[in-house]
Amino acid sequence: MRYLVLLLIFLGWAQARDHSLYMPLNIQNAYANGTRSYDGQPGPSYWVNHAAYRIDVRFTPDTRTISGSETIEYFNESPDTLRKLVLRLYQNNRRFGAQRDWPVAKEDLHDGEQISLFKINGQTISIENNNAVRRAGTNMIVRLDQPLPPRQSIQIAVNWQYVVSHISNIRNGCYDSTSCFIGYWYPQVAVYDDIDGWDQYNYTGLQEFYNDFSDFDVRITVPNHFVVWATGLLQNPEQVFPEKILDRYRQAKTSDQINHIITEQDYREGAVTKTDRPTNTWYFKARQVPDFAFALSDHYLWDLTSLRVEKDRRVLIGAAFKKESKDFFDVCRIARASIDYYSTTLPGFPFPFPALTVFNGHGGMEYPMMVNDGSAQRRASTVHVTSHEIAHSYFPFYMGINERKYAWMDEGWATMLPFELQHRLAEEYDPIARTVHRYESVAGSEFDLPMFVPTIVYGSNAFRPSYRNEAYNRSGMAYYLLQRLMGKEKFRQALQEYVRRWHGRHPIPYDFFFTFDQVYGQDLSWFWKPWFFEFGFPDLAIKDVMMNHDGANILIEKIGRLPVPVELNVTFADSTTKQISRGIEVWRSGVSGISLNLPGHKKILSVQLGSDHIPDANKENNYFSVNKK
Repeated sequence: MRYLVLLLIFLGWAQARDHSLYMPLNIQNAYANGTRSYDGQPGPSYWVNHAAYRIDVRFTPDTRTISGSETIEYFNESPDTLRKLVLRLYQNNRRFGAQRDWPVAKEDLHDGEQISLFKINGQTISIENNNAVRRAGTNMIVRLDQPLPPRQSIQIAVNWQYVVSHISNIRNGCYDSTSCFIGYWYPQVAVYDDIDGWDQYNYTGLQEFYNDFSDFDVRITVPNHFVVWATGLLQNPEQVFPEKILDRYRQAKTSDQINHIITEQDYREGAVTKTDRPTNTWYFKARQVPDFAFALSDHYLWDLTSLRVEKDRRVLIGAAFKKESKDFFDVCRIARASIDYYSTTLPGFPFPFPALTVFNGHGGMEYPMMVNDGSAQRRASTVHVTSHEIAHSYFPFYMGINERKYAWMDEGWATMLPFELQHRLAEEYDPIARTVHRYESVAGSEFDLPMFVPTIVYGSNAFRPSYRNEAYNRSGMAYYLLQRLMGKEKFRQALQEYVRRWHGRHPIPYDFFFTFDQVYGQDLSWFWKPWFFEFGFPDLAIKDVMMNHDGANILIEKIGRLPVPVELNVTFADSTTKQISRGIEVWRSGVSGISLNLPGHKKILSVQLGSDHIPDANKENNYFSVNKK
């Protein structure tokens, strides 16, 4: 077996020597160690760590206080002996004096997560004045007296408390005195991977997820008149719902219709939850998810439906919202259509989780099986944000993307995947043109950075144009143009293969590149390099239109470094028009210009280059008038 592994590594190394994509040394080491393969598959020595969380948490609405206790069993599947642990305390981002690149109202600042108990393998560890414990921003780094060997686990126990924000609440927080979305809330073991070891990037507000896949067993205690929605499936509905609500809930689990589980009338009648005790404890379980979030309210309405995504499996889909959010009365239906589209069309991979709830909070933010969305005035906006956040169920929640380094590996997909769906659900909306326009507003400027530059480098308010551009717009365009290059069916096959290979794992950009190369049957480095690795922008120009006895030759010059398709609209003297198109592959060989022959004897008046679906940083050179030649 050892010789087989060595042979595979050697063959991969030999293949890498001929590959023209730049690869940093730390990533080269992963391929040399056999955890990654140059054909895009996990290597023979690939591993990923995981954990099991058991959490008991109490939320007190009057003071917005979270009080929790948790036990974590962390499994070291790596070949390394771990001599320290890195725990994330995300709420320390709200500490007085913390480093932040996301504005936080002074009223929401606090002393950070207050840890009252910390144990490792049953031994109490003091986190104050202890040289073995170091706090660095939102990380707590603990040196282990007894290192954790390979294939062994460690037990961690933590009790903590903090106050939930109520003004700076875009991703999580309270939206009125009794409605809150709780995310980034519990002490969490950081990722230890085959590329960088421990992920020790500080959470400063803008960057998002990078988590291992874990099991969660969570009990949430709230006053008895509150309803709780959360990651996972509710384990004790009969203990928290009265019979009328329970019957509706059970019916929705097998229904294709939109079921109104909790209505305004139910609140007026005071019959929403069981109220024979001061509090209710809501019990949720989730398996193989990278995070856990929950939300609560004592006056939100609740719609619920379900969808069959496989022969023997349905997904429970809901929306929880305030009655004033008129657009949310249709969100459950939009969410259902989104999950259906993702399951059957693109990526065409059955929705991977048993449930999803869209909660009416603020902004737009994804969590496993939970979405936190603000309300919108336009249907197109509601459709866009709902479908975008649900797309994250695949990237990064089924594919363990490192968003801190490569936000484009999930935000770009969540931008591109629902293009067709969004137009279908809001016909007046053209999401491709929107993305083109947003990309063009930055393309070619000093903020237009190569996507391969780690997001953490420019993930700050000072470089927010770079973050938005590379994470969403340039990447969304790159995926869209890749689909046009490969064709919809081959693109879909490659995407499905990528998902099959890397779900539940941590893919990096090369796993994506190499998988698509293999499925397509061609080395696409000529596309990957300019779009993902290089400074550059798309810019095509009409250099000349030359009439001859057989017709005309139209010369197209590629001024920008990034290749894009060619689309021309030719207008003749008799007012007729003709469209000419060439795929992006015309630039495969590296040429800087092409000549398009237009046969016939009609007199040409003008030629217009480009379309609303093709980015171009300079449109001044896209029009040619033959009369003014």
